[in-house]
Amino acid sequence: MHPLRPYAEPHATGVCLGLVLLTCFALTGQGLGASGAFASVASGVVVAVSPETAAHSTYFRSYLQDGSPWTAWLVVEIIGVLAGAAASAALAGRTRLTFVRAARPSGGRLFAGLAGGLLMGVGATLARGCTSGLALSGGALLSVGAWIFMLALFLAGFLVAPLVRRLWP
Repeated sequence: MHPLRPYAEPHATGVCLGLVLLTCFALTGQGLGASGAFASVASGVVVAVSPETAAHSTYFRSYLQDGSPWTAWLVVEIIGVLAGAAASAALAGRTRLTFVRAARPSGGRLFAGLAGGLLMGVGATLARGCTSGLALSGGALLSVGAWIFMLALFLAGFLVAPLVRRLWP
């Protein structure tokens, strides 16, 4: 068995992410995000299954007005994220499929993870953007709302962490 190579240094990775964001703004005029990609894909599925439902839905129509939802900027971005993650894992020698078992397996941990993901998804829908879009792109544009969001996100994380910490040994 080969020893695992360490992950990238976080500060250098942050600088690289900032450069990717700057390049994105310069080349496409758009920032980074993720939740719009899932909404575009959902719109594509709905229009394929029931075109009349998509035509009568204001929500789905908003994702269909610029052409095919499958070629939307954020869908292409997420495909790039997946390809980049696979390349990074391969370069670091971390492509082996493994399952990490908790020291104390419980349904509570699984439930907390699913509930947290569901809450983040609902929040992204209500906010009309995800944490990456709001924090990265909005923060880079010095949007007051984005900075308030980031402060609220970190504050909520610090307040909730002690409540769920017992689920993770």
